[in-house]
Amino acid sequence: MAKWLLKSEPDVFGYDHLVAAKREGWDGVRNYQARNFMREMKRGDRAIFYHSNAKPPGVAGIAKIVKGAEPDPTQFDPDSDYYDPKSDPDDPRWDWVTVAPDRPLTFLSLDELKAMPELAECRLLARGNRLSVLPLTDDEFDAIVAAADAKGGRS
Repeated sequence: MAKWLLKSEPDVFGYDHLVAAKREGWDGVRNYQARNFMREMKRGDRAIFYHSNAKPPGVAGIAKIVKGAEPDPTQFDPDSDYYDPKSDPDDPRWDWVTVAPDRPLTFLSLDELKAMPELAECRLLARGNRLSVLPLTDDEFDAIVAAADAKGGRS
């Protein structure tokens, strides 16, 4: 089972939105490297749900991948913000995965994550990283969950 990090702006689609929806396609990814990471995702993989572009940004919960990559329908919808007129329905350019909530985590800010030695090599903390989908090592994922649980008094 692989581990991932998914970034979303909490005012657009936050962890609470995912909980309310119960499952949702992770749409709108328009970066080839992030798309390729989604193509690697399998049912059963788990992901840290990260609130980006927030004050402060940070970890909000755990999601699970409930369906692997398939064409993102928003690329074909002219009314969608994610419409891509160059994407061919016979050879779609963009994919999504379907995610569901696993459990909320006690919020960990980006500053708290930066202070964790276990995340020294984490792609999330790399300078210039703007990817909305990225892989985590098992150790990175476990360290984030353990830190959130410890902060929240959960053992």
